Amino acid sequence: MSHTHPKTTARTRRRKYVRKRISGTPVRPRVAVFRSARHIYAQVIDDESGRTLVAASTLSPELRDQEFEGKKAAAEAVGKLLAEKAKAANISAVVFDRGGYLYHGRVAALADGARAGGLEF
Repeated sequence: MSHTHPKTTARTRRRKYVRKRISGTPVRPRVAVFRSARHIYAQVIDDESGRTLVAASTLSPELRDQEFEGKKAAAEAVGKLLAEKAKAANISAVVFDRGGYLYHGRVAALADGARAGGLEF
């Protein structure tokens, strides 16, 4: 019998709570964030069609070989890259889904980077 860590269970519960109220549309898609111990990932998703329109992460070819001054700087760079790719796909306004994580640290840095890149939340 496997036991899930209480932090993971709590995040999953918060994620479900947030997803009940937030959904992406073609006009204003959803930015979903996933954070692991080493990397951060972000996707722009149209929930009505169930498609990922744009994605960026610290493993993206544009950022993979760069050195960052910590994880927050890497998250901000991912946000800027996501905004750049979204602008290329004619997406300017999005809804932010923090994925059950607190809006603090790397998650907030990603959002700030996306705003600095021109995305409107």
